Amino acid sequence: MNDAITVLVVDDHPIFRTGVVHGLGREPGIAVVGEADSGEAALRLARDILPDVVLLDLSMPGWDGLATAGRIATACPATAIVMLTASEDHDRLLAAFKAGARGYVLKGVSAQELARVIRSVVAGEACVSPSLAAEMLALLTRAKAPDPLQELTGRERDILALIGQGLTNRAIGERLGLTEKTIKHYVTNILQKLQVRSRVEAALVASRREGVPR
Repeated sequence: MNDAITVLVVDDHPIFRTGVVHGLGREPGIAVVGEADSGEAALRLARDILPDVVLLDLSMPGWDGLATAGRIATACPATAIVMLTASEDHDRLLAAFKAGARGYVLKGVSAQELARVIRSVVAGEACVSPSLAAEMLALLTRAKAPDPLQELTGRERDILALIGQGLTNRAIGERLGLTEKTIKHYVTNILQKLQVRSRVEAALVASRREGVPR
């Protein structure tokens, strides 16, 4: 299932997390590619595997879901974040979307409904459990980083430098020992972080600032 939607499940309760993983495992076109029990572990995994979707618990020890969502949204802007929580608090709903979440779903939802939400956020939609105030989502915006180049990871800076040399995704993958699909994910992240639409524009942004910062 090369075209399956990849999902990272993050929850500090192993029984609940296992239930979500098993439920999604029966849904066609969805593949759970990782599990984490903390925000810190979630960020590491998200950077490593670049999942299409992160299902994120709101209440966790250490980094809570809001802090984790903000960090993942900054590091992996192409990844859609869905909060999976028991909280119906509207302030937390608003804070979650301000942090970068695209979905806010109450625990107890069926696997089929959760799969529908996953497919929807990947398609670019915002999803909220019907009992919550969905109409408020359109008012939410995320702050842009003052210097987008500083938001790039070391690997993304390496790839941007190779883009500036005119290499294709396949050629970059061969140079770095990564698959073409992985490079495509990285390039999507780079374009979104730099707030540009094309590889050429990304290379120009870097060159105007006298190269990619290290």
